[in-house]
Amino acid sequence: MTANRVVLDVLAGKKTAVPPLWMMRQAGRYLPEYRETRKRAGSFLDLCYNPDLAVEVTLQPIRRFGFDASILFSDILVIPHALGRSLRFEEGRGPLLEPISAEEIERLDGKRFHEHLEPVYETVRRLRRELPQETTLIGFCGAPWTVATYMIAGHGTPDQAPARLFGYRHPEAMDTLLTTLADWSAAYLLRQAEAGADVLQIFDSWSGVLDEACFDRFCVGPVASIVSKVRAVYPDIPIIGFPKGAGANYKNYREQTGVTALGLDWTVPLTQARSLQALGPVQGNLDPLRLVAGGRALDEGVDAILDHLSDGPLIFNLGHGITPETPVGHVEAMVRRVRQGKL
Repeated sequence: MTANRVVLDVLAGKKTAVPPLWMMRQAGRYLPEYRETRKRAGSFLDLCYNPDLAVEVTLQPIRRFGFDASILFSDILVIPHALGRSLRFEEGRGPLLEPISAEEIERLDGKRFHEHLEPVYETVRRLRRELPQETTLIGFCGAPWTVATYMIAGHGTPDQAPARLFGYRHPEAMDTLLTTLADWSAAYLLRQAEAGADVLQIFDSWSGVLDEACFDRFCVGPVASIVSKVRAVYPDIPIIGFPKGAGANYKNYREQTGVTALGLDWTVPLTQARSLQALGPVQGNLDPLRLVAGGRALDEGVDAILDHLSDGPLIFNLGHGITPETPVGHVEAMVRRVRQGKL
């Protein structure tokens, strides 16, 4: 029974009296119950691959805030991990991989891909059984470009210069890497949909560092491939694309990839957001630091989004993930204000 999943209504293009809301990274370090579960897990990857604990942390923000959507707890880098690349997470440094060379790209090994990711699929199956019927379940993957940036550099960088240089110096190898990641990402999303995900989201957190030509080649093309492969099996499943920092490229991204809805980062002017909303549903785009600040800054940010975007299909969300220092009380205040509707 999905008739009362309001997020699906919005993704079908319907305007709702009160927009549904959820938050990117809503299961995370700002919650004391998450921090306790994380201690029990041993490591971050152990948490991602343990269905009991991954289900628990995914459900925690739903129990506390009653969000309209729940997003699978996992990480975008499980895909290269499932393709045989080393991966670990180090406190204070984030993900660390062995940088991939142009020669190694051809040797990426997907023979045990789905076996490696079976704990993730089991998490999705359990979540769909345990979530409230009215709560939309979102599966996700990282976009090929963003995943590739970590594979090439071996870690996060401020402007992803290593991956950009790699693309200029080894264009054929980059195309092969992105095609490989797009193919396996589509396979991963299809398994999540089969396991019970109602909606899929593709995170391209580093699209904003590219020039126009590279944006089309590295971001748009691979995501369009993923969307096409998923829709060949599940033609009606909604797909949200989040090309963070895309700026003036948002419209072209929507048109060329075929995503159902656009996730907007907080730098997108609300006038631009409104013009994008005229073409289909949008999601976003509160600055996460307004949520940290709380008070007037938070109220004004929420009200501005509701004032500009409540007359069309809107999923209220942050313009990027919630930060660990966010007070829980500020999240509660945001939820109350959104559900009051446009003031």
